[in-house]
Amino acid sequence: MAYRLPPLNALRAFESAGRHLSFTRAANELHVTQAAVSHQIKSLETWLGMALFKRLNRAIILTESGQHYLLSVRDALDGLEAATKQILTAGAGTALTISVMPSFGATWLVRRMARFAQLHPEIGLRISADDRTVDFAREDVDVAVRYGRGAWPGLHATRLMRQNIFPVCSPALVHEGPHPLRSPDDLRHHILLQEDSTTYDWRMWLLAAGVDDIDPARGPSFSHAHVLYQAAIVGQGVAIGATPMVDDDLAAGRLVKPFELTIPIDWAFYVVCAEKRQDEPNIVALRNWLLAEAAVEGNEPLQPPGKSVP
Repeated sequence: MAYRLPPLNALRAFESAGRHLSFTRAANELHVTQAAVSHQIKSLETWLGMALFKRLNRAIILTESGQHYLLSVRDALDGLEAATKQILTAGAGTALTISVMPSFGATWLVRRMARFAQLHPEIGLRISADDRTVDFAREDVDVAVRYGRGAWPGLHATRLMRQNIFPVCSPALVHEGPHPLRSPDDLRHHILLQEDSTTYDWRMWLLAAGVDDIDPARGPSFSHAHVLYQAAIVGQGVAIGATPMVDDDLAAGRLVKPFELTIPIDWAFYVVCAEKRQDEPNIVALRNWLLAEAAVEGNEPLQPPGKSVP
């Protein structure tokens, strides 16, 4: 016997409200009003002839029937989404959109993209450079490189590389001028370049170096690390460098480490995607390539494909 199906909009409203246990959050996610979500769910309950939610004073919970139905609806919508994406991309080539912070993209990723193209000519890459944290459920992004501790609910995260910090500057500042950089105390004679938003700063490094009489906040600040490092390259001052952002400039001699002291950072870069897509072949290929690139440069030991690393 063939059964009629409920309206798709009602199913989407139910899945979102069931996942959030909130009509308000579902409305925000679907870009409709709370009243519209409530109406869609009420019409679905009428269509099914049973209650899917228990309405409490300030909350909603799923009924037993609602819990079972939510799992099936979620699987069905996921399958419909995957089938739609597959048919829309069929015959038009395969492309992945990867979201990265502008500084990471400019200083590390774009310089290596040609190697990925050589290994995987069948996969096109679109780079979306943005400091904003993307929402995989609502945006057309397949993979992201995020910076943090690796704990993002609903996402599959594989550690790409840790970070170490240390001062960097133009080679000229080390050897030339009236105050060459021979010890951390010499920094009092130089401009300290700052980055606006970062988990590390000059204060952290100076304390580790045993220097407590230099103002760690003095000097101009920059909104993005790649602009900060460019200022250091042209001799505007000394910056706190972080791997892997400065690796290429150090290798090319555009920047140098005036001191040996290096401090490890707890946060790291992670390759992130939606949990339900972690085993897609193209995403696996991109993730494994990123891990291999990091391993070659010694930033991180190569991890087994598909394994999450805390």
